[in-house]
Amino acid sequence: MCYIPRQWSRGFLVALGLLWLLLSVATTAPQAVAQPRSPIYLLDLEGVLSRYSIGVVQRALRDAETSGAEVLILRLGVDGAVLEDTRRLADLLVAAEVPVVVYVAPGGTRSGAAGVWLLTAAHIAAMAPNTSFGLTTPLVQFGPELSAASVDLLRNEVQTLLEERNRARGRSTDWITAAVYEGAVLNNEQASALNPSAVEIVARDLAELLTLLEGRVVTLDDGTSQTLRTLGRSAEPLQLTLWEWLLLTLATPTVAFMLLVMAGIAVYAEFLSPTIGALAGLGFVLLILAMIGLIALPVRWLAVLGVVIAFGLVAADIFLPSHGLVTLVGLVILVVSAMTMFDGTQAPGVAVALWAVLVVSGSIAAFAAIGAYLAFRSRQSPIATGQEGLLGRMAEVRKRLEPEGMVFVEGALWRAVSEDGEVEVGDYVRITGVYELRLTVRRLAAPPEPPA
Repeated sequence: MCYIPRQWSRGFLVALGLLWLLLSVATTAPQAVAQPRSPIYLLDLEGVLSRYSIGVVQRALRDAETSGAEVLILRLGVDGAVLEDTRRLADLLVAAEVPVVVYVAPGGTRSGAAGVWLLTAAHIAAMAPNTSFGLTTPLVQFGPELSAASVDLLRNEVQTLLEERNRARGRSTDWITAAVYEGAVLNNEQASALNPSAVEIVARDLAELLTLLEGRVVTLDDGTSQTLRTLGRSAEPLQLTLWEWLLLTLATPTVAFMLLVMAGIAVYAEFLSPTIGALAGLGFVLLILAMIGLIALPVRWLAVLGVVIAFGLVAADIFLPSHGLVTLVGLVILVVSAMTMFDGTQAPGVAVALWAVLVVSGSIAAFAAIGAYLAFRSRQSPIATGQEGLLGRMAEVRKRLEPEGMVFVEGALWRAVSEDGEVEVGDYVRITGVYELRLTVRRLAAPPEPPA
């Protein structure tokens, strides 16, 4: 039997304990070091920036702030913007408690006034190649009700605000005066060529943007600084809720216009062929949806009234002998009303798509042309029903005309009077008139040929 000294036994136990301790530390150390990384959120802004867009961005900012997001990226691909709402949206970005990057993308985007306000408000401004921001007209426009002094005062206020925000971010302010008073459009190359640059980053895609954001220091509105860690990471898209998607879709000018047109068609169809109110109810629902979209946009309500009047004229032309003139007037009013439905000074780039106007006006013109053709054709064709339909038809004498007697035509016996003397039974005559259920007839010069 082998004897082990007690000192060795104690040493072995101590060594075994130390080994277990080292293994425990090695196993738990990575878990202690690896902390959950803050998420990177991505929100796409498309279509028209309106009051409904503000609600979407507010929700995104709230989610980002609650989760302690590394950064919130707003990918800007809009077609137009309501200036009042865009300015409110810019104020939200300035006061955000998380870093916000505004990225004008994809290539080909002309972000217009939305690009000016949101790129200026963002903590970091970025653009994709072949994109631009700004307008060819003055950024700030007002109606004739304001005096020149008031307009200059308001424009100076906007210029000062944009310059202060760009200067605080270390960006160029050289382009702002021209943009506010005359109009200026800068593409990504022009913006990055200024000294200092009007934007910090030009990135081909989202992956390159995240790479270029790595290590940049952002100063928030409360004065705190944050260093971005985005290298090798991916962004988590923020999905729209069904309600947000519906509101943004309804606030699209072309969609609102088409809903208004379809509402008019449904009510008109109910008028032509009553369906116990089903089509009228559908028209009312479509009208409500159109109104939900229109109230978010700077609408000229006189133009909306013009659309209603245009449909009224087209409907009235069915009952008027105008040969399509009333329909033509209605089409002109419809086109003019559709193209001027939204105030471009309050919402640059917001307008009904030309293709939608052409489709609607073309369809109505085709419908009116087909209706006029059918009406003309029916007027030219002989009357085939009623007493007037007997004119010109042949009849067989069943009771001798002396000159009054009886003739057989269209399966019935009629009293008849001959215009040219007596006519014998079995002869054929032609009907020349109908007077109070009595026919006037004329003898045929030759008997009718028997049917083949």
